[in-house]
Amino acid sequence: MLGRMKCLVGGAVDQGSPRGAARRVSPASGRVHSAAAAGLGGKRAICFRPPDVMETVHEVAVYIHRFHNLDLFQQGWYQMKISAMWEEAESGSKTPASPARVVQYEAPDVGADDALGIWRIDDADDSFYTQPFRIKYARQDIYLSVMVSFNILNGEQEGPAASAVILKYELIYAPTLENGSDIQSSSATSSAAVHEFRIPRKALLGLHSYCPVHFDAFHAVLVDLTLHIVYLKAGANKSSLKIPDQGLRPTSHHIIKALLASREMLLEELKKIGGAVGKTIEDLDDADLSLGKYESLQPSKPAHPDSGKVFPVTTKGVGHLAGILHDFLERPNDVVDGTSDGMLYTLSSEELLELFVTVSSQLSLLWNAFLKFHRINKTKILDYLRDIWAIDRKAEWSIWTNHSKIEIPHRYLRSMSDDPPHRQHSLLRVSGSRKFHEDPVQNSASRAELHRKSIAQMKINTRSVQDMHIYSDPSRVPVVLIEQHVMVVPQHGSNKDLASSSSEQKDTIVLPKLQGESLLLKNINGKKGGRVLRAVIFVHGFQGHHLDLRLVRNQWLLLDPGAECLMSEANEDKTSGDFKEMGGRLAGEVVAFLKKKVDKLARHGGCKELKLSFVGHSIGNIIIRTALAEPALQPYLKNLFTYMSISGPHLGYWYSSNSLFNSGLWLLKKLKGAQCIHQLTFSDDQDPQNTFFYRLCKSKTLENFKNIILLSSPQDGYVPYHSARIELCPAASADNSRKGQVFTEMLNNCLDQMRAPSSETRIFMRCDVNFDQSAHGRNLNTMIGRAAHIEFLETDIYARFIMWSFPELFR
Repeated sequence: MLGRMKCLVGGAVDQGSPRGAARRVSPASGRVHSAAAAGLGGKRAICFRPPDVMETVHEVAVYIHRFHNLDLFQQGWYQMKISAMWEEAESGSKTPASPARVVQYEAPDVGADDALGIWRIDDADDSFYTQPFRIKYARQDIYLSVMVSFNILNGEQEGPAASAVILKYELIYAPTLENGSDIQSSSATSSAAVHEFRIPRKALLGLHSYCPVHFDAFHAVLVDLTLHIVYLKAGANKSSLKIPDQGLRPTSHHIIKALLASREMLLEELKKIGGAVGKTIEDLDDADLSLGKYESLQPSKPAHPDSGKVFPVTTKGVGHLAGILHDFLERPNDVVDGTSDGMLYTLSSEELLELFVTVSSQLSLLWNAFLKFHRINKTKILDYLRDIWAIDRKAEWSIWTNHSKIEIPHRYLRSMSDDPPHRQHSLLRVSGSRKFHEDPVQNSASRAELHRKSIAQMKINTRSVQDMHIYSDPSRVPVVLIEQHVMVVPQHGSNKDLASSSSEQKDTIVLPKLQGESLLLKNINGKKGGRVLRAVIFVHGFQGHHLDLRLVRNQWLLLDPGAECLMSEANEDKTSGDFKEMGGRLAGEVVAFLKKKVDKLARHGGCKELKLSFVGHSIGNIIIRTALAEPALQPYLKNLFTYMSISGPHLGYWYSSNSLFNSGLWLLKKLKGAQCIHQLTFSDDQDPQNTFFYRLCKSKTLENFKNIILLSSPQDGYVPYHSARIELCPAASADNSRKGQVFTEMLNNCLDQMRAPSSETRIFMRCDVNFDQSAHGRNLNTMIGRAAHIEFLETDIYARFIMWSFPELFR
């Protein structure tokens, strides 16, 4: 074992060769390096053949920085297994790549009792295993600080990559291990979860990207990874300038084009990374990166006008592609797809080989200089790439989202006492942005279905790493229609100001101003050294569990690792009673939670500011609004930040069109006597204006939030669509009875709160989520709308799309 360790550690880091000393058997070439033979004890027969003149390799370096336990359910020993393979589009087979070298950047930050063994390479399936580590508690960090590099060989006859590469991350788990035993030999070891990523063909020419691994909903972790990819000449030996007897292969032009593109991309990335880190790459200060006679012609514009910021004081052509090469390298993304390369074909075989050797040498120099630079500046590079990744989320995930800006009709805000009933309803019918003779539920479902069909026909052409949780079948991913509503917030409370203010502000959407307000609590001070307490309260729905919203919580923690989250338990097994009682219990639980957190901060510099956010599912939203009306939470109202309502029946169950579900509610009232069902259906009082929901809508429970996000689904039959969105529905618009008048007044009261001037800035969004239910088939759950209502809790992809598109609302 120790001998094998010595071989792996000693041969793992070779700065002279992009392949490294631990070169392993390649299915493509049938060759093996002698170091690998030594590691195998010399038991395997070794077949050698001379390398192709233009044999190349895609090197995929995976840097594993940190393993963060976000929400693993089980304590025990864990280990990551990493492998890389070709994705063969036609046959579906996957040919493994070879781990080429391993660099342990620093000793893993794991306690002596929480680590076992070392990393290893498995020759049987060409995979890499991290050091085993023990997970004891939630939000535990394990710093692994190791890089493994996979080499994907291409023979001269093959040329550069013709298909994508799949990176597979597997989470290995063992509950306990005996002293001295290996996790691989433990009989209790199992594969807990798998997370795969696709590296598109274009990205194999050059990529530097952050790539977080989360595994799955039942094994929620965050593994901070970065990927670094380059296209190189294979082998450490210099190619002979002698043309083979059979001449160069037809793919030689294609290979050189790809190498030139890889050089261009690497130079560009080094410039960006060096600028972000604020340091120069010293190993390149005196490097000759010119292309010799192939740069005799100057380009129309330099490819890297600011290259001196990263490669200082050099006149040797750094980042400078010119003359004969400029035409087909101006757009490196297309370099392998048939750009104009006529000038390249004018070169003789000797010139092609000379250019190949020159570019290959420069790529090797640049790549090894980067690896050394990365070792010194790994944390800053990780932070830079992570920031770039976060910024790109909204654009990349826009495939599944549709954004629009819609003004809320200000006529909805007119009080019922202002006009006679006949005029009120005529105003309401013409003021909406939607035509009320059409079914809003059907409209939303149709829009989402059209969007889904367009995705199915879309050819996704990107150089970004693709998360296979999303990209494995893009047409089955939830589609989210996001409406950003124009908020006309009056400067005074009078409705008379609305007409003038809307004419001035109707074309702009109010953006959030992320500044805290002073707290009313005496034990929270405003010291400059104090911390900001960002508290998020998650409230489950009817007969729910306190962990129901854990997937949304996990996404919130990924956006804001410093958030303090409370998964409310106060009403667990108590959701059949009176909403008033449930709200009181939640209010008491929240106050106790905040007091505990504030007291803790008081011992470490104090708390200078509080941001209090709420997330509710189903009737959990009604419990939240009821709690906000409780006296116990009044001192905290000015600190409300974001409210995320997931399918909440804010206007009760009036005008529900789901007859099957309505029958179920009737049975619950008759057989169970559930008070909350009476309140939801307005049967708790004969006078509608004395019902619980009417009084709740009059209470100022929404107006203090800076951001309000209402999530709904046209497929959710458990909550009326209009009630989840807090909007007028066709049935209510056509109802001239007292019921219609009371409903409209409730709606007005809710919308008035969103327009209230208590917050200088406010974001209000409605998000329609359309799930792919083809896997469910036609069954009772889909017929009554239960499947979509529960799917809000069982998947987090829709939450990713919304939350990462608007990260400022969740921090």
